[in-house]
Amino acid sequence: MDISWLITHIEIVFISLLVLTAACFMLQQRRTPQSTVAWLLALIVMPYVAVPIFIAVGFRKRHGADNSITFRDLAAGDHIDRWDRTLRCYDLPGAVGGHDFTLLTQPAQARTALNDLIASAEHRIDALFYIVSRDDIGVAFIDQLTQRAQDGVKVRLLMDRLGTLIPPTRALRRFKNAGGTVEYFSPFVNRPQRGHLNLRNHRKMLIVDDRHAFAGGMNIGADYIGDGKDTWVDLGFTLTGPAVKSFTDVFESDWSGAGGDPAPHDVKQHDHGSAVVQLAASGPDLPHDGFHDSLVNAIHRATDRVWIATPYFLPTESLSEALAVAARRRVDVRLMLPRRSNQMVADFARGAYVRELQAAGGKILLFRDRMMHAKAGVIDTNAYVGSANFDVRSMLLNFENQLVVHDDASATLLADWFTGLVDRCDEGVSDAGTLRRIAEGLFRVGAPML
Repeated sequence: MDISWLITHIEIVFISLLVLTAACFMLQQRRTPQSTVAWLLALIVMPYVAVPIFIAVGFRKRHGADNSITFRDLAAGDHIDRWDRTLRCYDLPGAVGGHDFTLLTQPAQARTALNDLIASAEHRIDALFYIVSRDDIGVAFIDQLTQRAQDGVKVRLLMDRLGTLIPPTRALRRFKNAGGTVEYFSPFVNRPQRGHLNLRNHRKMLIVDDRHAFAGGMNIGADYIGDGKDTWVDLGFTLTGPAVKSFTDVFESDWSGAGGDPAPHDVKQHDHGSAVVQLAASGPDLPHDGFHDSLVNAIHRATDRVWIATPYFLPTESLSEALAVAARRRVDVRLMLPRRSNQMVADFARGAYVRELQAAGGKILLFRDRMMHAKAGVIDTNAYVGSANFDVRSMLLNFENQLVVHDDASATLLADWFTGLVDRCDEGVSDAGTLRRIAEGLFRVGAPML
């Protein structure tokens, strides 16, 4: 008896069930219409290819107790302004004063601040970086952590497995032999509930004794904090005060999600300055897109200025529309980008977005000297600085950290940094030919799937 028809029937039923299951998961996630349509078409037309890809990269959020951030109460009072109020509506920590906030605008300045923090540690150092490069800067960083571990300081180092694809192996071996602990976030072989290949930890921070934090957009390597003439333009900051507690909450969540053992945190925070700040974490470990949504809201409410600095500009439709509407409302909208970034595809794909914003009245500033890797924004009297690029991946997929500042002095620091770079920029982008516009449109349709 020929049973090939039965085997074929079972295969069809099995594939159909997989496609239906994948479609059900996908339709429950927050996605743009073009992303939803693209995934549905792929699942229907190429199920053998699309289903495995969807399992690997199609999920936006992680679920489970070991993958969620629990923020401790900062004892913040009533909301300070509308941005603070919006972020609190997403159960993110409220803005609170009493901070010493130092903006780090130069590579040497950032490297010195980082080294001084590590040297000052008495009990614990918790470090999380997307990239720890296998160059002299990366090795020196690991060696300094190794020395502190030998001094009896408890040192934990967490790196993203894809970002740090080729780590400084020998230095890490010395670090572990000295008593340091290393974990990798989202390794390529992982339990399903721990996430998927497309959910990368893009956060950068180092916390000392639960009292002091270094964070921002800088990774560890010569490109970011080196001495070379081609070292990138980037931003970092140091912070002392109550909100450092929120950084430790994020680190513990990420450390636990990577399989590390938790550590107690019972240090009482004290006021150290006048800066008013709040940490706006975002990513698959939160059930919402609070920073993205609050940013859209802040841009729509802006009356004076919206200045954005980012290395890559592939915004969500909501952010793109918010910027265009603000520009048409005669708000001073400025977008600063590197003329040429380290990602050729991203430079090509941004074309449709930047021309649309320019047509609406926004100013496009192309930083011409070298790569600009800074991620910051100034919106009226508020500002933010952190790890999130102004693109779909950072806003809706990656694990990110942003510090929103609410006091005039801190916001002025970021505004002055921005205006200080304007003379090193060329203003405006040229029109594109028909073929380029068609190609850019295809990239724009496919970008939300990434």
